[in-house]
Amino acid sequence: MKAKLGIAPIAWWNDDLAELSDDVSLEECLRQASVAGFTGMETGRRFPMDMAELGPILNKYGISVCGGWFSGLLLDGDLEVEKERVAQQLAFFKAAHAPCIVYGETARSVQGVKSAPLASKPKLTEAEIAAYGRKISDFADWCAGEGMPISYHHHMAAAIETEAELDLFMKHSTVPLLYDAGHMAFAGGDVLRVLDNHHKRITHVHTKDVRASVIDGLDRSRESFLDAVVKGAFTVPGDGSLDFEAIVQRCAHHGYEGWFVVEAEQDPKVSPPLDMAIKGHKELMRVMAAAGYEVVQ
Repeated sequence: MKAKLGIAPIAWWNDDLAELSDDVSLEECLRQASVAGFTGMETGRRFPMDMAELGPILNKYGISVCGGWFSGLLLDGDLEVEKERVAQQLAFFKAAHAPCIVYGETARSVQGVKSAPLASKPKLTEAEIAAYGRKISDFADWCAGEGMPISYHHHMAAAIETEAELDLFMKHSTVPLLYDAGHMAFAGGDVLRVLDNHHKRITHVHTKDVRASVIDGLDRSRESFLDAVVKGAFTVPGDGSLDFEAIVQRCAHHGYEGWFVVEAEQDPKVSPPLDMAIKGHKELMRVMAAAGYEVVQ
């Protein structure tokens, strides 16, 4: 089985918390990712949405676009409006030969609101999840028909956060899934059981690690998702509390092939991005070998 290793630029530039950003250029970010051994990077705010401009820069560092976030609003929004909103990114990702667009539902989400406690996340009934599932399935089908699939990112502080919410969402939708071990662990879910239950739909993997001591110490009635990020809830594989050897072996057991992307937002002054990228890549190479993956470009 084959795997590719990518990283997200959120370790260098945090789009929600400017104070947690390293003052580096796009080229320096790509250079550091390449030095660490990664061959893919998800897009971020300093990426030009034009392959004529971006392509030569990516080629210089041996990096390809391995995905990127889209802030979806389908929970409350109109399907046709969302098609218009995603159109530029869809065309760009097709030109970049990206594997997918990472769909994150931001309607009603409090993930980017520093004053909003974790406990204030949106909560949906099963009927509401079913209606949402039908709507986003139609959107996913349309994107795939246009030549660029989406992969749905369950996320802390969003409508689909917990294992139970994800189970209902998967029951009532046909959407491909982005599996994020860190977000699921933060939400109190069983990371291996989620893999077992939904492996047939997983098309993209984020290898986000967590610091359990930070998460366990949060007051979710008062502290926000962004407070947790500032405190260091997330880190790279090999630096946190999750057993990525077991997680990757379970991915291999279920036949997953594709991208494993490190996504670990934290304070670059406390956790220098290059050092973290090197540590995360080293751990992923170890667990990939243990699971029988061949890491390819």
